[in-house]
Amino acid sequence: MTTQRPPMVIDKTLSSAANLVKLLPSGTVLAFQALSPPFSNRGVCHASNKYLTAALVLFCALACALLSFTDSLKGRDGKLYYGVATFKGFYVLNYEGGDDGEQDEQHKVFDDLRRYRLRLLDCVHAVFAVVMFLTVAFSDTDVVSCFFPVAGDDMRQLLINLPMGAGFMASIVFLIFPTTRKGIGYSDMHHQDHS
Repeated sequence: MTTQRPPMVIDKTLSSAANLVKLLPSGTVLAFQALSPPFSNRGVCHASNKYLTAALVLFCALACALLSFTDSLKGRDGKLYYGVATFKGFYVLNYEGGDDGEQDEQHKVFDDLRRYRLRLLDCVHAVFAVVMFLTVAFSDTDVVSCFFPVAGDDMRQLLINLPMGAGFMASIVFLIFPTTRKGIGYSDMHHQDHS
């Protein structure tokens, strides 16, 4: 006789797995995957290729970290707004309120923006988003060949297994501590709770 798991457990598992999709900004990863072959000269790097590839990895890693602090929310007017979490609250990027009495007008459109403020969990997610991106970056054979052209057996094993281990660790952290941030470009209009 088989027993079925309660739907609540399955729903939580699937929603946690779905959160992994939101961890890395897809545009950043796509830009990296498009630019890394020419920047790294397909793994046959000259000094200029190493600088270009290092700059690409650094830029994309910073983008992953900074985009971890972005969010989207639905205003009372039904429009979707994007912004950045700060220590004091939430800075809405695409709000075009009037100059006179802007605070009063903002309160008409948004609930308390302080509840969207930056939290410690956001910083943890930013760190692990960078770890996840570096996992993707150093899983790329062109990047590895560019930075480590004559890697010995020990170094090669480390380069193969370290990104996988770091990616696994980051995935576990994201599953245990899921984020409520949706990021810029996320078009789901469901309201989220940050309280």
